[in-house]
Amino acid sequence: MRLSTKGRYAVMALVDLATNSQGRPVSLADISGRQEISLSYLEQLFAKLRRAGLVKSVRGPGGGYLLARTADDTRIADAILAVDEPIRATRCKPNTATGCHADKSRCLTHDLWEELSRQIHLFLSSVSLADVVERRILGIAHKVDGATAGNGASHPNDAAAAAE
Repeated sequence: MRLSTKGRYAVMALVDLATNSQGRPVSLADISGRQEISLSYLEQLFAKLRRAGLVKSVRGPGGGYLLARTADDTRIADAILAVDEPIRATRCKPNTATGCHADKSRCLTHDLWEELSRQIHLFLSSVSLADVVERRILGIAHKVDGATAGNGASHPNDAAAAAE
């Protein structure tokens, strides 16, 4: 399963906005340059983010975009869903009794993938823009990666975190 560029770029742009705004509007051209995302693509994404109430636009000289809510109140799942990115791992259409097989039956692993989709949504709903900006989720993946690698190597940030 893979998240498309729409969802990833929307989150990257919102994190950039939260990081660089400091109460002032941020232009899409600035976000485009920093994040290396096409300006026209950002315009499409921000139109959807604005309709979803995640950002607000400021017109005129010095205009741009601001977060419509605080970074603490903006969830990653909201951003992904705002740009029409489905959070699901099944081939089946959501909320229907029919499956993806030609005879409309569900595959044997349907419930597994459905639960994975639910867990992904729960995780992304639990993470705020502020969590990403302030790197509060940093370290979780590194510890898992180190444990699964079995090499006992630690990540440089682990030592810094332990020293605090």
